[in-house]
Amino acid sequence: MANETKSSGLSHEKIETNNFLMIVLILLVLLVGGMVEIVPLFFQKSTTEPIKGIQPYTALQLAGRDVYIREGCYNCHSQMIRPFRAETLRYGHYSVAGESVYDHPFQWGSKRTGPDLARVGGKYSDEWHRIHLVNPRDVVPESNMPAYPWLAKNQVAAAEMPARMKALRTVGVPYTDEQIAKAPEEVKGKTELEATIAYLQVLGLALK
Repeated sequence: MANETKSSGLSHEKIETNNFLMIVLILLVLLVGGMVEIVPLFFQKSTTEPIKGIQPYTALQLAGRDVYIREGCYNCHSQMIRPFRAETLRYGHYSVAGESVYDHPFQWGSKRTGPDLARVGGKYSDEWHRIHLVNPRDVVPESNMPAYPWLAKNQVAAAEMPARMKALRTVGVPYTDEQIAKAPEEVKGKTELEATIAYLQVLGLALK
């Protein structure tokens, strides 16, 4: 018994005094724990299948989403409503994974310098969004959001859309060959402002 205790103590001491071994064992525990929590989600229908009414973004909406990400809108706005009474009273139905199955990367988050945008679709008119993006204080005087006037001048890069949609198709977004082929024509002559508004106006409609 004494030898077993001594052996066990030496083994424990070896782990505590060997920094490299301690790091390896910690990473191994984190890896196993993470896999146990994350891997099952890939096989749950609630997280892998779109909810009723969810469709892949159109070429114009997808271009607007790219602008939204490029301009860092996600730094201040989340697209996740938590399942708490205070959240749902203010923003609407809580967010579910099936809403974001076609989002790569998804825009859930906890940062809220500005309001949550998960259900902003249809809440305001296109004209309101246009004014708000060009100069937010024209419609929300207390806003500290920066203005994005260049979006009204920049045109969507139509030629890039087919490649963008093909890339998304490889990760599971069900774009058809016809949709991809028509994408350049759909966004031809459209400004980044129009594209961003199209994206915002579709957010959360399926669960409203």
